[in-house]
Amino acid sequence: MAMRRVLHFVFKVGDRAKTATFYREVLGMKILRHEEFEEGCKASCNGPYDGKWSKTMVGFGPEDDHFVAELTYNYGVGEYNLGNDFQGLTLRSSQAVRNAKRLGWPLTEVEEAVYRTEAPGGYPFYLVDKEQPTGDPVQKVCLGVSDLPKSTHYWTALLGMKVLEKNEEKKTVLMGYEDKQCKLELHDIGGSIDHGTAFGRIAFSCPRDQLPDLEALMKKENQKILTPLVSLDTPGKATVEVVILADPDTHEICFVGDKAFRELSKVDPKGNTLLDKAMAEDKSDEWFAKHNRQKASA
Repeated sequence: MAMRRVLHFVFKVGDRAKTATFYREVLGMKILRHEEFEEGCKASCNGPYDGKWSKTMVGFGPEDDHFVAELTYNYGVGEYNLGNDFQGLTLRSSQAVRNAKRLGWPLTEVEEAVYRTEAPGGYPFYLVDKEQPTGDPVQKVCLGVSDLPKSTHYWTALLGMKVLEKNEEKKTVLMGYEDKQCKLELHDIGGSIDHGTAFGRIAFSCPRDQLPDLEALMKKENQKILTPLVSLDTPGKATVEVVILADPDTHEICFVGDKAFRELSKVDPKGNTLLDKAMAEDKSDEWFAKHNRQKASA
């Protein structure tokens, strides 16, 4: 559908320092912006938590034309249970492969010139050992589904994506809004989907005036709406409007008004410094160690 674009995937992280090392030093991404919050998000951006949390956006370039990762960190939560819902993110970068080998980050070659690795927390990433393109190196994000035809219908007929490729042998369907954008791949895993406690969220933007119509369509089709159209405020920044949906396997899907999100998502040159400062000031690991306790497992 015209003027819709894929934005980011939300990962919950328990170890912010190791996670930062993976994205910055292994993948070679940049910190685009970092924000700290004293209480939970009313659209559950950080999951079902009410306490202090942070959000860090990382990517190879601005969110205007790159698919990025949103890293959410809930203070006091040290680990999450990973399900089978997130099947992997694929990016093309020989430099990332070289970085991983130099740093001793585990790599497994799964096919010629394609390596599987994991971000802290167990999230799978696939690194294509080819020269990094001038555009966005992130090629696709893959989600597990239990009924491929049903999910394909949801994403195409209701959300307006177009099918680009089908692979019956691998039981996958590749789709997207625009050829130059990161693609969404659905993979039929042959069983039910377990979201664990690490469940993420994929985000898209669209013209603001499409949001009420999208919500109305989901109501008409008796589809799940996790968060009806709501405004989210970020102090000192643009207010964005979002609708949070759930597909047939309850993958969380966020649609946000494009114009306001472009204003909100401008790269903050202080992002890297703000993240490092927040990590340095986070004494939670020391506190738990001093009291001979472990951080909570979600």
